[in-house]
Amino acid sequence: VQYPSWTAKEWQKLYNEKFGDDFVNNQIDTTRWEKIYDVPDEDIWKIRQSQRKILIDYVKSRVERNWIRRHEDPHKMMGVLKSLNENTLVIGFARRFATYKRAKLLFNNLDRLASIVNNPERPVLFLFAGKAHPNDVPGQHLIKDIVEISRMPQFLGKILFLENYDIELGKKLVQGVDIWMNTPTRPLEASGTSGMKAVMNGGMHFSVLDGWWVEGYEEKAGWALPMEKTYENQEMQNQLDAELIYNILEQEVQPLYYTRNKKNVPEEWVSYIKNSIAHVAPKFTMKRMLVDYERGFYGKLFDRTKNFQKDYYQQAMHIAQWKKKIARNWDKIEVIASEFPAAHTGLLKQGSKNKIEIALRLPEFEAKDISLEMVFASTDANGAEKVDSTKAFTIVRQENNVVYYEIEFQAQHAGITKYGIRMFPTCDCIPHRQDFNFVRWI
Repeated sequence: VQYPSWTAKEWQKLYNEKFGDDFVNNQIDTTRWEKIYDVPDEDIWKIRQSQRKILIDYVKSRVERNWIRRHEDPHKMMGVLKSLNENTLVIGFARRFATYKRAKLLFNNLDRLASIVNNPERPVLFLFAGKAHPNDVPGQHLIKDIVEISRMPQFLGKILFLENYDIELGKKLVQGVDIWMNTPTRPLEASGTSGMKAVMNGGMHFSVLDGWWVEGYEEKAGWALPMEKTYENQEMQNQLDAELIYNILEQEVQPLYYTRNKKNVPEEWVSYIKNSIAHVAPKFTMKRMLVDYERGFYGKLFDRTKNFQKDYYQQAMHIAQWKKKIARNWDKIEVIASEFPAAHTGLLKQGSKNKIEIALRLPEFEAKDISLEMVFASTDANGAEKVDSTKAFTIVRQENNVVYYEIEFQAQHAGITKYGIRMFPTCDCIPHRQDFNFVRWI
């Protein structure tokens, strides 16, 4: 997320004061974000109160304007406007309305939901917004269903669907809500950047451990539903997830938000905000992403390009010649000997050392041009194979154009051990072995 674009001015001012005037250019310095712990709780809460009020005032204006345009019942409109309270816990849910995002999950048990939003001492306001693709009829039906539920007497002014979702509305929501909620079907969420935006504004995230949240979640810095599915039947899983959401809201979220000290500040809630800002927000700034790309890829590629250009591209010509040599002689490599005593019985004793010796005839190659490795694999519960580990062979000697390779290993567990041996060309001149896609299993 681009921090300057989506973070409210009040937060940016606080960050600059506490984290340093040059903070914008040093967002990847996590120690700066941790200075949020030095900020008094009252200051944090004051900003949150201010941003929530801005959101509620904006929602009132938008609702009134849209309802008048549609000639809605004035009595209902006034009831909604009256019930919107800037001190109420606000939970936001705004995104593209695709069915896998399970926008209706919250409405699985309407009686339970009504008791949560209408709690006289701990009320909750849910703000929904978003659009479905013009050709996504099921997504459009989701919006229609939520609008109809929001107009039920028990949810009037407690659940609102805000029309015409755009950047302006999106910015107000991520800056003003107390919690950003996401309920995707596992494991279909690609990322979910709106939750990152809310975190940078002192909001907290509540989602399935999927998308960005599986990387971002920190205990006492938000809330999460488990990553693993309990039921194969998706409808049963939906029911379970809905009940978990209700329980977390009633037993954790509402008490945390509405328990106040003598200064009317929810100390524990503010501690969650600080944890979220210190440990979650810095991981998901665009600055951090760009620095990662620069250090991990672009910088290395730039340095490699500069090296290529030295001495009239001598290194580039060397690599090209080496690759031509490998390609020309690859099919001429011969396995002339292979010794693996345990292979004759098919049995490996767990914990005991096993030894494999392989001899290759390498035409026109140097020993360092070809490497061998052993690949260990296993099969998961669904029958899919996955690589567990690899172990490289060492070159023990060379006689003319015959190179002898050796490896020692131990069987790590009982049961079937799957393994394979593969050879591939190696050269310090290429950045990664996949830069040259020759490989053979032997």
